[in-house]
Amino acid sequence: MPPQPHDRPAGPPPANPYAHSYPGPGFTVVEVLGEIDMATAGALSEHLDALTSDGVPQLVVDLRQVEFFDCSGLRVLCRAERRAEEHGGTLRLVSDQPRIHRLLHACGLLTRFPPLPDLPPGPASGDDG
Repeated sequence: MPPQPHDRPAGPPPANPYAHSYPGPGFTVVEVLGEIDMATAGALSEHLDALTSDGVPQLVVDLRQVEFFDCSGLRVLCRAERRAEEHGGTLRLVSDQPRIHRLLHACGLLTRFPPLPDLPPGPASGDDG
């Protein structure tokens, strides 16, 4: 019998050449690298699927190191956001690249994925000094 998703060991999914993740303050950062197109979107999808398969995923997908991103990557993001929301979580994007903003706008996704210019700050600790 093939392994089931619940048989997967706890912890972050393994990194691949196009995506790796690490804990941030109150969310998981998914750093996306290189070119995301029809040939590579599957690797990003597998990584995001693992992160949205259980729990309440709070994901921040960092696209600042992406060299190319097409509609194949957008499809992966839409699916991951839907999966995160089904589990009560969220998916946000970080991008400072005008070409990513233009792509989101051209596809009507700029309001669904308003890109942040940098990683968001963590929750306030309550310490003021």
